Amino acid sequence: MLIADDHALVREGLRKVFELDDAIQLAGDAATACETLFELRRGRVDVVVLDLSMPGCTDVDLIERIVEAYPTLAVLVLTMYADPYIARRALDAGAIGYLTKDISIDLLIEAVHEVAAGRSYVDPTLRAALGCLQANAPQTLDQLSARERQVLLALVRGKALIDIAADLNVAPNTVSTYKSRLMEKLGQGSLSDLVRYSIRHGLAG
Repeated sequence: MLIADDHALVREGLRKVFELDDAIQLAGDAATACETLFELRRGRVDVVVLDLSMPGCTDVDLIERIVEAYPTLAVLVLTMYADPYIARRALDAGAIGYLTKDISIDLLIEAVHEVAAGRSYVDPTLRAALGCLQANAPQTLDQLSARERQVLLALVRGKALIDIAADLNVAPNTVSTYKSRLMEKLGQGSLSDLVRYSIRHGLAG
């Protein structure tokens, strides 16, 4: 297992916690995104406990890079952010687990064993809120209207709003409304998040 956090005290504290469990073998630690990727290239890691605020890379981008390069690796996010929207983004990016840093030691160790076995684990305080987000987010294009689907596909292909409006013979502010509606329905906070989410879930194929 690899510990990835930019705070030395946190890394040392986590190391002492995990050393309490003989079944957990530590492969090392990392303080930046580059160090994390370097350690993973050594091929000795099956679980990475990852802070979201790592220098050198934005939060979900690092998760996506790890999952793309090491699809069998379990990413367990351990962060200060107790926000279900942030948790949803991390899980959508490929993390298999999400915990906040106020979780108990027992639950932290339990989570490590769960993700190592390929099972997802979410902080108990966030499960209900994440369930609501999931229930409100459509997972296929069939759940979007025909016009919403057209706008989404155009956005994924990188078209500008004014060009989409011309193609659909509508006003640009109408396309903006569709974009906002899509972001709300799919639970995404920005256009780039919407595009990544759509590609990742096969909503743009």
